[in-house]
Amino acid sequence: MKKIHTQAKRAFKLSTHLKHYRYFHKLGKKLRPRTFTSEERANEWASENNITKYTLIKVKKDKRFQIVEMQNGQS
Repeated sequence: MKKIHTQAKRAFKLSTHLKHYRYFHKLGKKLRPRTFTSEERANEWASENNITKYTLIKVKKDKRFQIVEMQNGQS
């Protein structure tokens, strides 16, 4: 990681003795698949978002449901 120099820190009114790499370089949050507590809620969300071909799989120790869209070649 490159060092953020004092002049740049002063411009943003940051302390000079701490490292502020994350302030200048936002790290993207990884997007996770959407999960639902019940099958009914998953089916409602799929219909609201115009998803027609999908299956539900159990995830998180069989406590939640995830929508998996079918690809064109799959049935």
